[in-house]
Amino acid sequence: MKVWVNKPKCTGCAHCFDVCPVAVFQMKDRSGSDANADVAPPEQQWKGASDPAVKAKWEGVSDGHRHFQDKYEERSGGLSVAVNGEACILCQACLVECEGECITIVDDNSQQYQSIYK
Repeated sequence: MKVWVNKPKCTGCAHCFDVCPVAVFQMKDRSGSDANADVAPPEQQWKGASDPAVKAKWEGVSDGHRHFQDKYEERSGGLSVAVNGEACILCQACLVECEGECITIVDDNSQQYQSIYK
């Protein structure tokens, strides 16, 4: 399995981190050297700016999450990084919980799955 996060679309909600039963995801600081430690293609790596459409949709939402914060603290903030993609069991829990619709999973048969927020 290949799993990655489109970093500019990641809100930092940490839902993927919370629901993954096999610890595929870790939350990293946006300014950290390991913010791109997954297999995301270059255009989906963190370069210091969030996707404007995703930011406009989630920036003002008050749901208990620290959206678009630089550091991961108190269960949200930072960026999600799929550091353990090979452990993915394709349960798809992360795909329905991802606010930024930024997770991609490619299985061993090259079938691609994309997050769609519930």
